[in-house]
Amino acid sequence: MPRSAERTRRQILDAAYELFYRKGFSRVGVDEVAAFAGLTKRTFYYHFTSKDELLGSVLALHSELSLARIRKYEDRYSGSADEIIDVLFSELARWSAKPGWAGAGFTRIVMELADLPGHPARAIAHRHKAAVEAWWASLLENAGISAPLERAREVVLLMEGATALILIHGDRTYAKAACQAAKKLAGESSPTASTCTCRHASSRRSRSSAKRS
Repeated sequence: MPRSAERTRRQILDAAYELFYRKGFSRVGVDEVAAFAGLTKRTFYYHFTSKDELLGSVLALHSELSLARIRKYEDRYSGSADEIIDVLFSELARWSAKPGWAGAGFTRIVMELADLPGHPARAIAHRHKAAVEAWWASLLENAGISAPLERAREVVLLMEGATALILIHGDRTYAKAACQAAKKLAGESSPTASTCTCRHASSRRSRSSAKRS
């Protein structure tokens, strides 16, 4: 693909991600994506045959970017299981305080497509979430936790639940509660679990945009 065509395609993908994240997949049409990207509808259809194809491409790109970002900053998630868990839920509390934050983009998309089990975007979201869970399992294993796969699944459950409840209630202390629960679970596999020290989990209401997966 010529470089100019690659740039245009990426322009469409970035515009679509911004709109899908902010407003939801079902509320955004092709016309709006094209206009937001500063392109014509004809140009849009030169690169994508449908909004569904666009969504699959958006999620594939941002899964790749998200996993690369995780690996880039992996050294932040080091030390004991307690320290690793603290970083995770402190990040959730910090991001959820940003204006426009709307939770985990992949989770929100799949919820919108709940009645379409065969939609390709759901398969991409499944692979992404599975990759993140496997990454967590590797971190916990390196921290000396036994049964790291089981503990990673529990941590992911707590993260998803805390994210949903912060959105519902506007209360970031759910991040601290999830952090404490995660440490208790890790404590079943490690004798060093301690009280959560999430740095940003204050009782202030969150202002509903960091784009998280």
